[in-house]
Amino acid sequence: MLDGVSLDQLRTFLAAAEEGSFSAAGRKLRRAQSVVSQTLANLEGQLGVVLFDRSGRYPRLTEAGSALLGEACGVVRGVEGFKSRARAIAEGLEPELSVSVDVMYPMATLTVAVGSFREAFPHTPLRLYVEALGAVVKPVMDGTCRLAVMGTLPVVPPSLDSEYLLDVPLVTVVAPGHPLAALPGPVSAADVEQHVQLILTDRSSLSEGQTYGVLSPQVWRLADLGAKHAFLRAGFGWGHMPAPMVQADLASGELVRLDLGSLPPSLSRLSMHGVYRKETPPGPAGRWFLDRLKQGA
Repeated sequence: MLDGVSLDQLRTFLAAAEEGSFSAAGRKLRRAQSVVSQTLANLEGQLGVVLFDRSGRYPRLTEAGSALLGEACGVVRGVEGFKSRARAIAEGLEPELSVSVDVMYPMATLTVAVGSFREAFPHTPLRLYVEALGAVVKPVMDGTCRLAVMGTLPVVPPSLDSEYLLDVPLVTVVAPGHPLAALPGPVSAADVEQHVQLILTDRSSLSEGQTYGVLSPQVWRLADLGAKHAFLRAGFGWGHMPAPMVQADLASGELVRLDLGSLPPSLSRLSMHGVYRKETPPGPAGRWFLDRLKQGA
C-alpha cells in the first residue's frame, strides 16, 4: 500500500497542516473540502496511521502526523527541485560545471565568484581543479572540464577558444635574510643567476622543453604554489609570485620585493583568459561564471 502514496496526497497533507483546516486547504488547492477529506483518509489508510485528530472543531495533527510532516515536506521539496533542475537542463543549463583554474588566479576573487555562483545556480554543482601551466588546459582538451582559467601557460592550444578575463600583477620576492635582499639598487641578471629560482612545474607535457619567466640556471621546481610560497619565506630561493598572495608578507617584512630593473610585461603581470573547446562553448552557467570572473575583486 505504501508504494501507492502519491505526491498529490503529500501536498494535500501539507496544505491541511499549514492551513489548519480541510476547508482552508481546499481553498488553497482549489478543491472541494470533501475531496481533501477523502484524499487524507485514503493517505491514512495507505500509511496505516492517523494523521489528524478530527474530534474537535478543527483537525489537529496527531503525534504520528507531526512526526511525518517533516518527511512529507522533504519529499515534496525534493521532487520540486528535481523538476526544476530537469527543466533547466532541458533549456540548455549545464547539469554540472567543471572548471580548471590557474593557481595564480587570486583565490579571494575566485572565492567571491564561487559564492555568487552558488546563489545564482543553486542546483548546478561546481567542480574546481587548481593547476598550473599546461595542466590547467589539459582537462579541457581531454573533456574532463568544460572551462579553464589560464594564465601561466602563455600560448593557447589551437583547439581552444579564449577570451580575456583580467590581469594579475606579479612581484619578484625573496626572504629578508637571503643574500639578494642585501644588494643595493636594482638587481642585475648576473646577480640572480647565482641563486636558486623557485618555479612551478607542469603536471602535463604541454610546456615540455619551454620555460616561462626563468632567469636563473639554478631552479627548484615545485608543483604547488603554497609550497613555493613557504620555500620563499624560508629563504630557499627567489621567485615570481602573484601580488595578492604575498601582499601581507611584504607589509610584515617576511618577504621583500626584488627590483629587477626593467622587466618584460610577462614578468610583471599575468593575463588570465577563459578557455574552452571550440565545439563546446560555455552554456548559461559557464557564461555567467566567466563574466563574473572578468569583474575581478
